[in-house]
Amino acid sequence: MPDDELERRDYEALLATRRELGPDYEAALVESFAERVQRAVEARSQSEALTVRQDRDDERGDRQRQLALGIVSLGASIPITIPLAVTDHLPALVVSWAGIVAVNFAHASVVNARHRRHRR
Repeated sequence: MPDDELERRDYEALLATRRELGPDYEAALVESFAERVQRAVEARSQSEALTVRQDRDDERGDRQRQLALGIVSLGASIPITIPLAVTDHLPALVVSWAGIVAVNFAHASVVNARHRRHRR
């Protein structure tokens, strides 16, 4: 457990200490406890901000990879399509394009599934 994380026993210890020391030390106890609460809130906030930043960076990377795959697919389709179209090999042309589409669809499905899982 991190040092800044607060639990129920921390609250109970504060109350027990207050009872033992009396009202003369109440301000110091409250101030000390308030500082611990503030550190815990700041630590949690920083952790959540880091998680959001990492998710955003992952999402940006996924979009860039998807774009690169699309560009490479189009680039690869040209040398595949031209000879097959010129020689009237329609079945081979259909199979080639189906493979290209399937690869792009599979990649997009994996990326989208990962993003849906992270948003839950």
